[in-house]
Amino acid sequence: MITPELARMMTRYKAWANEVFYAAVAALPEGEATRPRPTLFKNMVHTLNHLYVVERIFQGHLEGKDHGYTARNTPAHPPLDELWRAVKALDRWYIDASDGWSAAEVDEPIRFQFIGGGDGVMTRGEIVLHLVTHGSYHRGFVADMMNQVSVNPPPADLTVFLRDVHRA
Repeated sequence: MITPELARMMTRYKAWANEVFYAAVAALPEGEATRPRPTLFKNMVHTLNHLYVVERIFQGHLEGKDHGYTARNTPAHPPLDELWRAVKALDRWYIDASDGWSAAEVDEPIRFQFIGGGDGVMTRGEIVLHLVTHGSYHRGFVADMMNQVSVNPPPADLTVFLRDVHRA
């Protein structure tokens, strides 16, 4: 079971991991973040954009509103700095939302339609868990692309967050 405290910690971890990766991608040599690479989302920024789109989709589910997306990514991505501003605002939304959830609300089932079709149902806590694991998975794609530039990706593991931020 996901508790309100765990949901709050996970939304903060997600925001911290985003901050760590966006700073690292922004520090890359000019053009490397958008250079085409042999990966699912073609480049680092488009991969990060996918995370943003999925988090906006689930924000819509949590709010009970139409999210307006017909795919899990957009055909093009915004510039990195513009995307980062949008991600920071969305991270703040998830933190603020989780701060207000009771145990019953964290456990409440949210019904929605998957982008690819079909009915979905997840609790608020499961949605947060999904977003954290989904983000970690795709930041791994970005880390691999950073290695292709001979840049060591930043450590953004939960253990690092717990040690350096959450329990500091």
